[in-house]
Amino acid sequence: MTAETLDVLDEEDPRAKRSRRDLQRVHRVMGTRSIVGRALEAMLASRPAQAPLRILELGAGDGTLMLRVAQRLSVGSPDVELTLLDRQDLVTRETVECYARLGWKALGYKKDVVDWGRENSFERPGLASDRWDLIITTLFLHHFETSQLVSLFEGISASTERFFACEPRRGWLALLGSHVIGALGVNAVTRHDAVLSVHAGFRDQELRSLWPARGIQWQVGEFQAGLFSHCFRAQRVGGE
Repeated sequence: MTAETLDVLDEEDPRAKRSRRDLQRVHRVMGTRSIVGRALEAMLASRPAQAPLRILELGAGDGTLMLRVAQRLSVGSPDVELTLLDRQDLVTRETVECYARLGWKALGYKKDVVDWGRENSFERPGLASDRWDLIITTLFLHHFETSQLVSLFEGISASTERFFACEPRRGWLALLGSHVIGALGVNAVTRHDAVLSVHAGFRDQELRSLWPARGIQWQVGEFQAGLFSHCFRAQRVGGE
């Protein structure tokens, strides 16, 4: 798999900073906030309204996409704890304060997700700090080889009751869109990475086939969303 340019640039590189801003525009065009928001509201609807809620976002970047989701999300809980995990330290104090105004306690956590998955690939009953009610990732899974995804899914399934991913859809329409993304005014890094993202994206039941076999313990689904997105959800049967 060819590495995307943004993955190898230093976080302070002006091209990287511009590309991260570009991605906010790309997410608006893709309708990511609405796709993720609707999915999370459906997955969390069965939870007791006043129960504390712990969310982990893998590959969170600067945390601003999840912030936009949080602004439209109706979770009912007065106590929401959000961990924003990324291998780069990109979450600013201003972003954390924006979460606080919504009543969310957000924490940036610098760690490589491959290491995280390896460390969490087995269940540890009773260790509440190692479990989340929901794990989410957006435009992130396509960065990994199949063997890495299998390992990561092991870590995720051992650490949560619910998992949701929104990824690029691998198909002709998304590929066409990636080739004309320059019309949005994005920089060369974003234009280059957009095409690679679609080629590395998902379709059909590809992610479902990698989810750990758990008999009847999980309800899983994989579906298209919007014009360019492909989503996967997994929910533990009987999870609160």
